[in-house]
Amino acid sequence: MNSTHAVLGQLALGYAPLVSKQLDIEATRVTVFALRPDAAPAAADVLAALSDAFPAKPVVLNVAHEGLLKGLLAAPLPQHFRVEVPAFLVGDADLAAQIQARAAEGVVTLLKGRSEAAGFKQIVLDLPELASGPAPAGKTVLISGARSAEDFKQAWDKGAAGVLGWPFSGEFEAPANAPTTKDSQAADLQVIVELMSRVDQGEDVERLEQTLKRDPSLAFKLLRYMNSAAFGLSVEVSSFRHAIMLLGYARLRRWLALLLATASKEHAMRPVMFAALRRGLLMEDLAKSMAEAELRDEMFICGLFSLLDHMLRQPFEKLLQSIPVPERVRQALVDKNGPYKPYLDLVQAIENESVFDTRTAIDSLMLAPEEVNNAVLRALHKAGQLE
Repeated sequence: MNSTHAVLGQLALGYAPLVSKQLDIEATRVTVFALRPDAAPAAADVLAALSDAFPAKPVVLNVAHEGLLKGLLAAPLPQHFRVEVPAFLVGDADLAAQIQARAAEGVVTLLKGRSEAAGFKQIVLDLPELASGPAPAGKTVLISGARSAEDFKQAWDKGAAGVLGWPFSGEFEAPANAPTTKDSQAADLQVIVELMSRVDQGEDVERLEQTLKRDPSLAFKLLRYMNSAAFGLSVEVSSFRHAIMLLGYARLRRWLALLLATASKEHAMRPVMFAALRRGLLMEDLAKSMAEAELRDEMFICGLFSLLDHMLRQPFEKLLQSIPVPERVRQALVDKNGPYKPYLDLVQAIENESVFDTRTAIDSLMLAPEEVNNAVLRALHKAGQLE
């Protein structure tokens, strides 16, 4: 996705995963706010931007503007898009006709909130709504707005089929039948940390290769990343030595960081890895205007590592004693200050689908909404290519 879309200057975007009870990521929920509620952005332009970002990956659209929502439902939509429809709108005759037309094309609409309206097989409730009474019979229930592992647990306990949100606080447990992989995971992570340290010290290629050969599966995954469309190399990388020749040590450090942040085999870490990859790619894209490539790579690593404490269950003060990171990254993650911290705050506001916090963060960084939203969609697109 190389194009930019001017209509994104009229919007604020948020995103979160749709997590199944088996902890698979089933779709990305994209929340769309209009910066001027009194003016509906052109639905065709918004749809073009979203379709560019998600040419095939499943999407759930949560559109917080009545005019834009009706405009989107009036247009042919890709079948991999699902659209949330607020319960207070289902009595609108024109909207009902649009929903029926989209259903005939294979597009699924989800009822957002409680209603007796027919024709919806899936409903979206927030946790307080679910707690207020039993879910409607015969409906698949999704829970929105989760912000902790406890929120996820409550949703599962009450029979939800999926959760839209993030388990970033508390201890998140995998389903009882998920395989245990802690020993092999620890070995994998140890190899990556050792490689990062050796690259940081500038050791020769032979020593690096010998370290990587201790885990062929990691070598395969690293090469798969480098040969992905998202990486954009014009030739196929055939070996670790070839990768170093093409990339150099500085760029290799970045891809080892990616490997570390996505190498966990724990089922429970899937939503966290989903977030970490997108944080890294979004922060890197926001740094495009920075003159030095080194700063862009540091921003990528900052976003990517910002959930490493959650994944490895250790505080950053301890983790970063063994994992080499640039000083500006350490400042953001350990000291909660420095030049990268405001960008991390912006990414977290976007994840939380908080239009007020997002606008405040954008203003503090003196960025344009169009610039930020194009970066969001490019990051989501690139993450989809890497996964």
